[in-house]
Amino acid sequence: MGEKGLSMHPAAKLQFARIVDEFARWRAIPEPERPPAPAWWWGPALDMHGSGETLPTGWCRQLKLPDGATYADGGEALRRSLTGQTFLPWPYDFSRKVASADSDVRDLHVQPSDDSAFPP
Repeated sequence: MGEKGLSMHPAAKLQFARIVDEFARWRAIPEPERPPAPAWWWGPALDMHGSGETLPTGWCRQLKLPDGATYADGGEALRRSLTGQTFLPWPYDFSRKVASADSDVRDLHVQPSDDSAFPP
């Protein structure tokens, strides 16, 4: 995503923050009961490759990384969780065991939009 000194896009940081929280809840499940890591972690993990920007201290703890770790280190921690898996869970199989605010959003139905605020 960038070299040391370059700032990451806020949307990439937000997406990574959500994944870090989900990762911490996933790791809290005893290993024999833990579902495989979800495929949706791949994108954010790969997006962090090469980023020298330092992770917030709380995220370092959640990812079990030392203070001062970079976003690239965080992406590597996510990629390691996916290594060796022979299959990936469906979103509902994963979120059944991992309490996730994001899974609640996936359950929402599409609502009609009000396009009147945007005249043609």
